[in-house]
Parts: sequence; structure tokens; C-alpha cells
Amino acid sequence: MRVRRPAPHGTGTVAHHELAGTLAALAGRGMPGLVGQRGELGGYLGRLERIDPDTLTRDEALAYWVNLYNAGALLLAGDAWDTGAGTVLRVPGAFDRRRVRVAGERLSLNDVEHGKIRRFRDPRIHGALVCGSVSCPTLRSEPFTGDGLAAQLDDQMRAFLAGGGAEVDRDAGVLRLSRIFLWFGGDFVRPHRMPTWLPARRSAVAAAVAAWLPAAGREWLDRAEPRIEFQRYDWGLSCAIA
Repeated sequence: MRVRRPAPHGTGTVAHHELAGTLAALAGRGMPGLVGQRGELGGYLGRLERIDPDTLTRDEALAYWVNLYNAGALLLAGDAWDTGAGTVLRVPGAFDRRRVRVAGERLSLNDVEHGKIRRFRDPRIHGALVCGSVSCPTLRSEPFTGDGLAAQLDDQMRAFLAGGGAEVDRDAGVLRLSRIFLWFGGDFVRPHRMPTWLPARRSAVAAAVAAWLPAAGREWLDRAEPRIEFQRYDWGLSCAIA
């Protein structure tokens, strides 16, 4: 199915208080905290479905889509938890089943990520989207908001890299990046062409993500010119708050 390109042109804003409650429950109890949040998440997604995101400002629309995706991923993780599956990939349909209807479009999580979110041409979203797995970025303790989006996305990228998304091995002269940067490295190197599936040189990917590394990591990267490797991706079931 061809997904319509997002075209936010309005002045509207959206509140995300229901998602805030779910994030608080998850922070307090971990995965078991999702058990009592299914209704809250379903109601939240139902409310988002009644909003046309193209009536929002650009940043409000991107926050809308990222929060919608993460709420859907939490429901997917809840399905895996309820059935005893060790990974979201064992849930039938997983990222391909059409889970929401927005502005007349029935959309899967893959549709939302690749057809909507990546078309905003901001590679920082790859540090903000979660998939209910060990190797994905951790959730923020708060929803994304239009007025705080730029700072939130920068913070997410820094936290993702510092939390294991970029492993510096000075002795071996190796920088090991999350596999997300192998799959979506082109988005960081050529954000004006997002969404792109064209591969990018490893050195170019590392240079592109260096902006979110600590100062010492950036200095080492420039000086040592390390070998760039990509980590194995662990799809084991997990949802964590940063």
C-alpha cells in the first residue's frame, strides 16, 4: 500500500497525557506494568485516530507520529508478554498488521515509521522509536511534544549512544555501532533523501553520528580513525525507560 506523505500545515497541538501515564507505570514496574495499561493505550490511540495530523504544526505532527508509533509498539510488546513470546517478532503480523486508521488510512507500524516518520527527514527519530526489544532505544519517561521536540530528539540520540548504541573499544581501535546505523545509516549521511535504503560508507555513518557522542568520543574518533563495526541486534522482549 502506498502511504500518503505527511503534509502538516496547521497550527494545532496535541496532548499526550494518556501515554504519560503508561510510561510512568512502565518506569515503576517494568514489563508487568504494561498489563494494566492496555485499555489506556487503546484509548490513547483511539483519540489520536480522530485527529488529522496534517492540521498540526510540523513539530507537533512529528511528535504525534512518534508517540503513536511507540504506543503501538508498547501494545505489540504487551501482546508478546501476554502470550509468553520471547520476542515481538513472534506476534502474528507484528509490524506489518494494520493497527490504526488515521485520516482515512489504515496503517501498520512499518507504514508509520517508513511512510510517515522518516519522511520528516530528521534522522534523530532513530534514537526515539522503540520496538519492544533489548537492542532498541529506551523509552523516554515523558511523551514527545511539539514545543520540546528538538531538545528531546537530541537527548534521545545522546542517551542511545551512551547507553550502548556506540561502544568505544580504544584498545582494539574499534567503534561498534548499533545495527540500527547499518540499516538506516543512509538517513544520517543523506537526511535530505530520507527515507533512503541506499547503504552508506561506515566511516561516513560514524562521522554523521559523532555529533551526539561525548566530547572525548568525538576527539578519539577524529584522532584514531577506528575500524567501524556493527553490533548484533537482540530482538529479545524488553521495554525500558531511560
